Amino acid sequence: MSNPILSLTNASLSLDGNAGKVDILHGISLDVETGETLGLIGPSGSGKSSLLMLMGGLEQASSGKITALGEDLTDMNEDQLARFRLANMGVVFQSFHLIPTMTALENVATPLELAGVQDAFTRAAAELDAVGLGARKDHYPGQMSGGEQQRVALARASAPRPKILLADEPTGNLDATNGAAIIELLFDLRDKHGATLIMVTHAVDLAARCDRIVNLSDGRIA
Repeated sequence: MSNPILSLTNASLSLDGNAGKVDILHGISLDVETGETLGLIGPSGSGKSSLLMLMGGLEQASSGKITALGEDLTDMNEDQLARFRLANMGVVFQSFHLIPTMTALENVATPLELAGVQDAFTRAAAELDAVGLGARKDHYPGQMSGGEQQRVALARASAPRPKILLADEPTGNLDATNGAAIIELLFDLRDKHGATLIMVTHAVDLAARCDRIVNLSDGRIA
């Protein structure tokens, strides 16, 4: 019997909109195995990113159950979820979400410092070297290209050695060349650290590299 690293049982998500309650996800049941690379695909508005947010505890399920590494995420408050993510998950967003007043080195070191890592800046520097940005560690996000900012975001996500790596359209804001480089780095980090990778993507060629593809349509698994 398998012991999935992440499991959703009849998970639903509804959010309050201007016109009342909006149902985003309907009764999602899904198991993700340890070490698996899972691609989430589907048209815009199908619920891909919302599903990823549920998996990362960034949104709370309206009903159903979500467990990660044997822990019940639906039973946790926001502080507990934040601590769980810090210890176990790395998240890469389409829009980078770097802190503009911090250098690349400080951005990568921040989650390590929060986790109590003693040599946070040494490890952060090594992570920036690993994504080819050793020479840019003292630059601020505003001084870097989109591709460079996404590399910093990748280094930040992978620095704490997360067991689960979540990526939401990681190449969505990049040109083809930078996008391809980011994908190679993402899969390289997965291989190097043995993380389970779950990725939202519109790119067919990227989805094809995943072990399994889940297709969403109107908030349901198609």
